[in-house]
Amino acid sequence: MNEDQTETASPAPEVPDAELDALRREAEEQRDRALRVAAELDNFRKRSAREVDAARKFGAERIAQAILPVRDSLEAGSVAAEKAGESALLDGLRATLRLLDEAFSANGIREINPAGETFDPNKHEALSLLPAPGVAPNTVIEVVQKGYELNERLLRAAKVIVARGEG
Repeated sequence: MNEDQTETASPAPEVPDAELDALRREAEEQRDRALRVAAELDNFRKRSAREVDAARKFGAERIAQAILPVRDSLEAGSVAAEKAGESALLDGLRATLRLLDEAFSANGIREINPAGETFDPNKHEALSLLPAPGVAPNTVIEVVQKGYELNERLLRAAKVIVARGEG
């Protein structure tokens, strides 16, 4: 090139305004789509984490339901042994119950024994209403069968007898 000739860059091709607007709209649509996909992915991750946590917390629910009658039976046996005066058998039953209660506690299973508490239909099943002079209405006067919760979720309602109001 000689000095008289100047190098000039070729000008950018002219893009019609309508085409430019269309390209901008398409770019914005793609950006919106990408943001929505990112949000959906984030929601999926959060939902999956909640489901895994729930599975971890409540995965033992079936086994817990199956074990509750075993505990009830052991407890009934300890009451019968106590009445019969069988101290060795009673000591063995109590030790077994303690181990079972420790296993329950370690796995988030909590006993519901509402004797003397106000009746709660969310945690108690009323078997009958009985007059109970001197006891406030809707108070649990006898627990027929204890209830249980697993990580604050009801496994079995306590079966109770409730004080009936006067009148």
